[in-house]
Amino acid sequence: MAEAVRALERALELLEHLADAGGEMALSELTDRSGLPMPTIYRLMRTMVNQGYVRQEPSKRYALGPRLIRLGESATRLLGTWARPALARLVDEVGETANMAVLEGDAVVYVAQVPSRHSMRMFTEVGRRVQPHCTGVGKALLAQLPAESVREIVARTGMAAHTPHTITDPDTLLAELVRVREQGYALDDQEQEIGVRCVAVPLPDAPAPAAISVSGPSARLTRATVTEVVPLMHRAAEHVFQ
Repeated sequence: MAEAVRALERALELLEHLADAGGEMALSELTDRSGLPMPTIYRLMRTMVNQGYVRQEPSKRYALGPRLIRLGESATRLLGTWARPALARLVDEVGETANMAVLEGDAVVYVAQVPSRHSMRMFTEVGRRVQPHCTGVGKALLAQLPAESVREIVARTGMAAHTPHTITDPDTLLAELVRVREQGYALDDQEQEIGVRCVAVPLPDAPAPAAISVSGPSARLTRATVTEVVPLMHRAAEHVFQ
C-alpha cells in the first residue's frame, strides 16, 4: 500500500512539473527537475499515457493529456463557486465589480465575477481568456512566477499594445512585477481599456497562481481609492478558501 501511495505522489509531482514548464517536457528534463531515476519516470509516464493523462508527442517529449481537461474544467468551476461569497462581500464594501482569475497555460482565465450595482460598471464574461501583461490580475499572477517563466510566457503570447498605456517591453514588465511583489498589489492603469482602472492582489495559499481584482471606471476608482481598497482586497483574498 505504501509503495502504491508513493507511486501516486510521484506521478502527481510529474504532472506538476509538466504544468510548471508550460505543459511539455523531455524525459531528461523531467529527470533533472524531479530528481527521480529515469526508469521510474519512464514507467510512470507510460502509465499516464495509457490512461490519457499524458501524451507523447512525435518528438518523444511528454505533454499534459486531454483527460486532464475535464478535471481542470470541473476544478475551475468549483474554484469560482468557492470565491463568490468573498467577492460578494468585497463588492458590498468597495462598490465596484470583483473578479477572480487563474493562470491557465499562458492566458489569464476569469473563473468568477460579482458585478457592481452601479449602472456604469465593468463586465467580464466568466471563462474569458486574456493576455497577462496588460491586466491587473495578469500582473498579480505573473508576479508569482520566476522571471524566466514570465519571459517565456510573454515571448509566446506577445505583448500587444491595447492602449497607449500598455507595457510592451519585457524588461519594463519585469520591473513592474518587482513593484507588485513589494507593494502587495498590481494595477492596470487604463492598460487594457481607456477609462478603466483595475487593482488586483494574489490569493495566498492557492494551489496554483490565482488572484482577485476590483475594476471600475477610472474616474470612480481613482488612485487614492486604490490605496483604500487594497487592505479590503487582502482581507477578502484570505477568506476565499475558508
